[in-house]
Amino acid sequence: MSEDSTVGTRSGDRGDPALPQHPDVALWRTATRADVDAIHGIFAAADAVDHPSWVTPREEIADTFDLPHIDHARDTLIGFAEDGRAIAAGSSFLHPSRNEKLSVHLAGSVHPDWRRRGIGRELFDWQNTRAEQQVADAAASLAEPLPVELKTYAEAVNAGHQALAAAFGFAPERWFATMVRQRSEVPDVTQPDGVEVVAYSSDREDDAREARNDAFRDHWGSLPSTREGWAKFVGSEFFRADLSRVVLDGDRRIIAFCLVTVNHDDWEARGRSNAYIDLIGVVRDRRRQGLAPLVISRALHAIADADIDEAILDVDTESPTGANTLYSGLGFVAEERSVALVRHL
Repeated sequence: MSEDSTVGTRSGDRGDPALPQHPDVALWRTATRADVDAIHGIFAAADAVDHPSWVTPREEIADTFDLPHIDHARDTLIGFAEDGRAIAAGSSFLHPSRNEKLSVHLAGSVHPDWRRRGIGRELFDWQNTRAEQQVADAAASLAEPLPVELKTYAEAVNAGHQALAAAFGFAPERWFATMVRQRSEVPDVTQPDGVEVVAYSSDREDDAREARNDAFRDHWGSLPSTREGWAKFVGSEFFRADLSRVVLDGDRRIIAFCLVTVNHDDWEARGRSNAYIDLIGVVRDRRRQGLAPLVISRALHAIADADIDEAILDVDTESPTGANTLYSGLGFVAEERSVALVRHL
């Protein structure tokens, strides 16, 4: 595929990518649901080296086996050592949206004990080829061509991951910062007339998804959340409705939200309790009315009342909404950084 083309007329059905060959990998095969623990074991070992302050939940991996747009038997590859240990795993997931673009997320890792042998390059080559196949197959059913992006994320300290992606034509496109707020007095934020701040409740699941999709429609890299994916998020054991807050207007429409999860494994990794703010947003027709600081401050109060030490979030450092300034004003301080590397087709 040419680097400057859009997809829309290319045909699919090119066959699945050939399995890699590497002298240290006794077996490469695609994944089944029975491999959740094997995949998680690789990621957990890698997490301890690549980003020791947080860990990948097993449940996050397991949930992907229930999503209709993911076929692990074609989209995920695992490498095994001679003794049967899983030592590398990588996936290529095509987002189900067919509106603005075709977007594929490449994620994976090699167990730290098996790095710097070329295994990661073989794995990424397979992922990249699978991603090209996915967009070609999807494009065959489109009436009009769409732009295509292949995307992978790397920690700023993981130079090896970044160099590997660069070798396949991926370039840094956006930087993100992890920001942390220690528990302290929360600044008072004036509540505008005509709105109400309440805890998230499950009966507003679809309303919240619609608010999220509207709020993030103009954010870099964002595509609409599907009902299935959203249900997994708000229905997970990590989601904390009691800590999450939404803002309602006079018609009871959700116009802003701050949604929070808690993963106790991260508490052990960081050595203190913390809550992660996954999503903050304001619907586009209610921006610049003070709703973002309002809903965040109310969530911070709930987190503090739950006797949790820290609140953590990730922010796009180039966000046009001015999120960096907003979070700094509420007491968040930047810690780690990561980068989105993108290959446009």
